[in-house]
Amino acid sequence: MWTPISLTELEGWISRGESKLDGEPLNFWKLIKIPPQKWQEKEYGNEGGGFWVVAVFGNTVIFYNDIEDGFNISPYAVYGQISEYACEQDELDWIVLLLYRQIKGEKAVNTVTN
Repeated sequence: MWTPISLTELEGWISRGESKLDGEPLNFWKLIKIPPQKWQEKEYGNEGGGFWVVAVFGNTVIFYNDIEDGFNISPYAVYGQISEYACEQDELDWIVLLLYRQIKGEKAVNTVTN
């Protein structure tokens, strides 16, 4: 049976992600991060009381999907409500870099190598 992630465990994932960031992406993260808050998500988030949102930038949030064990990006229209379910299994540093590169107009970098 699935059990929602604890705040302590989430803080560990956040700390590991932060440790991989430096320079401008780290500064960007420091500007957008918030203390983790449970936000509602109507499609899959009800069972665990919502998903943990860890950053807000404009009308976009970074949240941790503890069903799929990964960080995701979603728009939002109402504070406290995630608009779009996402189920990527990404680490925080990758998601922060993705969002940072998007706002800078850069293409996302494929991190998979052969």
